[in-house]
Amino acid sequence: MLQEFKDFIMKGNLIDLAIAVVLATFFAPVITAIVDGIILNLVAAIFGEPNFDSVARIKIADAEAGIDPATELPFEATYLEFGMLITALVTFVSVGFVCFLIVKAYNKMRASEEEEVAGPSEVDLLTEIRDQLKSNSN
Repeated sequence: MLQEFKDFIMKGNLIDLAIAVVLATFFAPVITAIVDGIILNLVAAIFGEPNFDSVARIKIADAEAGIDPATELPFEATYLEFGMLITALVTFVSVGFVCFLIVKAYNKMRASEEEEVAGPSEVDLLTEIRDQLKSNSN
């Protein structure tokens, strides 16, 4: 049982997963900086605000007079916050687009490295062997 556990821990997949979790933890602030620092500022330049939180807000109940006994704060009006939903969707699409661009660049870089490293294909090798056998038999 101890050997099985050791084999499980030492498998490459578990190590790869652990590294992916650590990298994702430190990659999230990079994506957040790109979205908050660049994309939402572009939204602010176009629409005047970096988010849509106050754009689509519908009041559904007025504030009551008095203090809420549970929170000891004054009662506030109740709103349907459609702008917050729009902001969340824009942020989601932005994060997805930034991740897409990063993965696309990574795949392009990786493909060029594989082309440099790759030798002749299996078909090329078999063709070469066939041609050599033909030339030796003649």
